Amino acid sequence: MAGRTGTADLPLHGGHAPRWLFARMVRLSREIVLVLADEFGTEGVLARLADPCWFQALGCLLGFDWHSSGLTTTACGALKEALHAVGAEIGLWATGGKGAASRRTPVEIAEASPKLAVEPGPLVYASRMTAKVDSAALQDGFQIYHHAFFFDRAGRWCVVQQGMNNQTGLARRYHWSSDVGSDFVCEPHAGIVGPRSDLVLNLVAHESDGVRRAIPELAREPPHRLVNELGRARRMTLPRRHALLLADLDPRRLRSVFLSAYESQAADFAGLLATPGVGAKGLRALALLAELLYGVPVSFRDPARFAYAHGGKDGTPYPVDRETYDRTIEILGQAVRRARLGERDELGALRRLARAGASLTTPPPSRRPGSG
Repeated sequence: MAGRTGTADLPLHGGHAPRWLFARMVRLSREIVLVLADEFGTEGVLARLADPCWFQALGCLLGFDWHSSGLTTTACGALKEALHAVGAEIGLWATGGKGAASRRTPVEIAEASPKLAVEPGPLVYASRMTAKVDSAALQDGFQIYHHAFFFDRAGRWCVVQQGMNNQTGLARRYHWSSDVGSDFVCEPHAGIVGPRSDLVLNLVAHESDGVRRAIPELAREPPHRLVNELGRARRMTLPRRHALLLADLDPRRLRSVFLSAYESQAADFAGLLATPGVGAKGLRALALLAELLYGVPVSFRDPARFAYAHGGKDGTPYPVDRETYDRTIEILGQAVRRARLGERDELGALRRLARAGASLTTPPPSRRPGSG
């Protein structure tokens, strides 16, 4: 079971974090993770990383550009380095990253699993499925280029991944959590929605349920029949909204994709989505055929506070205050060390401060149905 916990849209920015800043980000990330793990357990750390607002605030706390796409990649990079130092100790690990590093995620999960004594298979499956959903089953114009996968020794996990849209100049970040009660292919998202886009093919929407049932049936048809049907569809006069589905679809070039789908003989949409070689264009073609042949509609619905403590890399709201930054690292590190010796006064003070701040800035949370 898994679900997307939200999305966030950020402007695409170039550049990189200066070495002096990134080194501090790693050190502060380490102390933050240690405090959170001590106070809330690794499940509490994962829950916070899966919250797009909390993650954004963390990036600001670490001193990165408050609205930059680089906040995602740099914060995840700092967390990964921090957890490589203390992860085996607290039972929490980070894998993946940007570009080539994202493609190494399954290998890194397999390498790290013995350190936490956790079975890698379900984690690798979760990593691949979350990436496949946001790159192929939800076609919203953002190409995934960053995938960070965090997991603990109990097999819980969260994903922070990001795609870019060069035409709009935006990046979109997707958060997933193993604790959200949904599945990978039906409404896995909830929470924050980005700017509306009209060019969306949403195969994981609830209203696409009929298409999800029809697509595996079509995929079990011989490839030449699908190619012929798609060729006929391109010669038909279709509603204007189908332009998205027909764009860039060449029936002849899709023959190999249809063959991969046919050979998989997948029983359901999730199984087909997990099939290597079946990507965005193949699913788009199958969705079009499912609607034309079976009359099942497909969804085009787009499922899309910051904190300052040390300034930001871009000088907003002010340049990074290195002295204050180092003092924060020192205070948190001292609190963690004393807590391990049984002296928890400083962590208690931080907890009371957080509660006082929350009571001043947010309304009390509503109780969930059925809670005691």
